[in-house]
Amino acid sequence: MRKNLSLTLLLTLAVFLIQAQPLKKKYPKPGNYTKRVTTVIGEKSRSYYSLNQTASSNIRVKGPGVLRVMTRARFVSGDQETLKYEMLYVVDGGQQQKVKNSGVKRSREAVYQNASLGKPGQLKDFEINLGRGDHTIEITLNDDSTPVAARYIFTPGKAKKREWIAYSPEQPSEPIDLISRETAVKYYRFSADKPLFVKVNGPTELRILSRIENHYNMKGRIHYRLQVKEGDDVLNTYQLSSLRSDIAAYKENSMLVPGKACEFVINVPKGRHNYEIVPLDRDKSTILGRCLLPKKAVRLRE
Repeated sequence: MRKNLSLTLLLTLAVFLIQAQPLKKKYPKPGNYTKRVTTVIGEKSRSYYSLNQTASSNIRVKGPGVLRVMTRARFVSGDQETLKYEMLYVVDGGQQQKVKNSGVKRSREAVYQNASLGKPGQLKDFEINLGRGDHTIEITLNDDSTPVAARYIFTPGKAKKREWIAYSPEQPSEPIDLISRETAVKYYRFSADKPLFVKVNGPTELRILSRIENHYNMKGRIHYRLQVKEGDDVLNTYQLSSLRSDIAAYKENSMLVPGKACEFVINVPKGRHNYEIVPLDRDKSTILGRCLLPKKAVRLRE
């Protein structure tokens, strides 16, 4: 009896220790603009990536979590005593944010691997808190007169535990049954010509799962964009990327293969809201969408 009790306590402690461990940090590389600048601090080399005024550096991560953006301006002339620069960033096509740095001095410990580049400035950083779902952060310089390079560290967080219930979009929406882990799950097909319409009363969270539809012979990663609108206002634009799903299949169509699910969450303010979810890539296949709400949500529709 004591032996069984001791074993139970050890298993409980092991589970607790595993859950208490912080999630592993990630070091995402930017897409779109990827000019690398190798910086040496002590005996360690760090890869920074140049920022540009016209071509954005795109970082893709899956939240929740915190993205730390570490930047260093570059002194190209010995006459410069301090530098200043401004960065612009946009999360999921939302409102543009500005970060300013001024009075930046030369770093005392960092040098460039390629000494002809000049001298790195002091490290300046800022953090972006990201909620649940897939996110794209676009970062640019407000002015190219001062060269700046950035490095990125993403610290994942744990999503708040809650129960979600399926929520049907407005008609007309074509229901599609998928089989995932031996369970039937209902999605709704939509396209650029036939967007997904959702009516909901807030405050609440509206969780959207999407899967691009692949023909059976299609291979590789597929990128697609979804835009969230309310009336004439564009709220967000999500840049998503998916491979073929390993666990989901169509219940009645063996010629199509669903992509892995991507997700984003719409924070619904108080009141009645009508959302339209529109694919932006007309050259891509149709999309399957599934809407979820927290189980405790009430007054979903009037």
